[in-house]
Amino acid sequence: MREEAGVAVLSRPAARSARIETREAVERDRLTTPLLVTMAAACALGIANLNYSQPLLGQMQRSLHTSIRAVGSLPMLTQVGFAVGVLFLAPLGDILERRRLILAMLALVTISLAAAALAPSLPFLCGASLAIGVTSVISTLVLPFAVYLSQPDQRGRTVGTIAASMLIGLLLSRTISGIVGQAFGWRVMYGVAAGTMIVLALVLKALLPRSRPASAMSYGSLIRSTLGHIRTEPVLRAATLNGMLLYAALCAFWATLVFLVESPSYRMGSAQAGLFGLLGAISALAAPFVGRLADRHSPRMLVGVASLVMLAGFVFLAVAGAHLAGLLAGIVLLDVGAQSATISNQASVYSLAEEAHSRLYTVYRAGYSLGGSVGAFLGVYAWSIRQWAGVCAVGISLVTVALLVHLRTSRAQR
Repeated sequence: MREEAGVAVLSRPAARSARIETREAVERDRLTTPLLVTMAAACALGIANLNYSQPLLGQMQRSLHTSIRAVGSLPMLTQVGFAVGVLFLAPLGDILERRRLILAMLALVTISLAAAALAPSLPFLCGASLAIGVTSVISTLVLPFAVYLSQPDQRGRTVGTIAASMLIGLLLSRTISGIVGQAFGWRVMYGVAAGTMIVLALVLKALLPRSRPASAMSYGSLIRSTLGHIRTEPVLRAATLNGMLLYAALCAFWATLVFLVESPSYRMGSAQAGLFGLLGAISALAAPFVGRLADRHSPRMLVGVASLVMLAGFVFLAVAGAHLAGLLAGIVLLDVGAQSATISNQASVYSLAEEAHSRLYTVYRAGYSLGGSVGAFLGVYAWSIRQWAGVCAVGISLVTVALLVHLRTSRAQR
């Protein structure tokens, strides 16, 4: 820096650095309410791709002339694919320009959804389901981007808002899928989803700001760094394990609900199975409130409460799930508990190193999705053996283990 006529003048390198810092500060302040709503909608639509198959499993079984166990692998494959995508693609948000990366993933998931719509056989549909999971990582790219653009004291609110939209997308995807599937067939549902991704890509291309990579490391170093956080961050390990177990319990329920409502106890179809998602979507309205609580109180305490709420939900389902009132009460408790635990766990993760948010969320979300894949498999398997009693036993066991692990890790952290 030099002085000219009493005025401090920056040298070219210093001026360039100042412009970069100013640009970053401006970019960080860009998370206006309209942009937050747009990013939340993108996360909701992206996560919805993972759940379209669940109310349609009965239709798929009959259409492809296969067994319940065989068609039950589809939700599991989608969740496994999502975990793989999160682990190996989501960390790219720390080293690549995020807007371009998000648009590329939208193009790939559109192709995967179109392939599912045209699947001629179960093996082909299994491959398409795996590809849908791998490429449906939009939420894991958009959420860290939104947190980066937020002010530090608003991150819990941002996570709560987007987590609410993701839960609404997850639950309403089942409702929409059930209705569209019953009216037009399961293939049309996947075609509609592919078209939705094209529209979303056009909207995000127009509205998303550009970003600067947070790190200049290579892809190999990035993956090693991502895995290294598992070893060095006990808070991350605790949040990931808890999220994995609770989401496994939730997926065990949702993957088998269609079989319950098609059973002699209810004699409903896929549209009615999907409509139960509306009840969960209404309960998601509590998510912003939970996000504010996570800003003010210990997220770990909220996780413990959420686990107890989910446990109560499965008890309701085990005792009175064959009756509509018991089923409705159980769904509300499960979804409120699950969303509260998810928001609180994510708040814990985002309290860690800011420059590694994409990698930290990668670890959490990969574990979360692996838990979902295991839970969906265990739920369908338990239904094939003991039907609803088996499903509830799986859910109660998973939530109980999650609660015990949570109590142990909380004591260790204190």
